[in-house]
Amino acid sequence: MSGIDVVTGDITSVRTDVIVNAANSSLLGGGGVDGAIHRAGGPAILRDCRLLRETTLPSGLEAGAAVATTAGDLPARWVIHTVGPVYSDRDDRSQVLRSCYTRSLRLAASLGARSVAFPLISGGAYGWPLDDAVDQQVRAVKDANSTVESIMLVAFSDEIADLTRRALS
Repeated sequence: MSGIDVVTGDITSVRTDVIVNAANSSLLGGGGVDGAIHRAGGPAILRDCRLLRETTLPSGLEAGAAVATTAGDLPARWVIHTVGPVYSDRDDRSQVLRSCYTRSLRLAASLGARSVAFPLISGGAYGWPLDDAVDQQVRAVKDANSTVESIMLVAFSDEIADLTRRALS
């Protein structure tokens, strides 16, 4: 891996081989990043997700797992969908959160992708404290030992971008 960059913006407009979707387990769209990716990517992504549900994933995608579909109308070749865990102060789910990143990178490498863009997984509606979600993200991508050449961490706010840059340094 040659580099990790941090940018602030809309992940659906990033030109890259793979855009990672912080998906809902149904794979059929939702709010936040998931809804934005489905809206911007168009019907091809939903068709692929429905096919996955009809065949290999009838119960949906489990937290920490990753699966690829077409990117539809997005400026990417593939979307890798991964489901972040819901935060719990009683049960340490940080390994599951890190596996979202590592399994996505492993899948991206198997597809031949050279570049991947990640949102902050579980940092929104899943209730993960932002500073720890960022720390888990940075730790996972730094420790991944991936053949992917370029990783972009796409922050949806300046606050998250600043937290991410501090965690990287």
